Amino acid sequence: MRLCAVCNREGRGFGCLTGRRDDPFYRFCSMDCQDAGIRIARKTNGMIDKTAREQQALKDARRPFADALTELGLMKPFYDRTATDIDRLIEAVVTGYIDSMQRQAGARERTGAELNDPLPF
Repeated sequence: MRLCAVCNREGRGFGCLTGRRDDPFYRFCSMDCQDAGIRIARKTNGMIDKTAREQQALKDARRPFADALTELGLMKPFYDRTATDIDRLIEAVVTGYIDSMQRQAGARERTGAELNDPLPF
């Protein structure tokens, strides 16, 4: 499930692309949020700003990312990269992971068993 880019409710079939090759496809829950998102994207050159929590989460993820790169002997190619480049890598990994987990949530395991991971609530 992809969330609305404006209000974080479930995206319901509304969306837009700003036309730039590197832009993601933004999803929205309603026409009102889609219109608001398009206005924001036009004002900010195609980007919908991250929330303060998203920005902090990216900053917090940089250290474990750097530690993993160092442990694997991969730090050298990343050493001179900007924080923006590193954040882009972190976002790509996290988005791919979350998308995969959400797709798997409703699927049966290859053995035919239901998803049996303990829920944290």
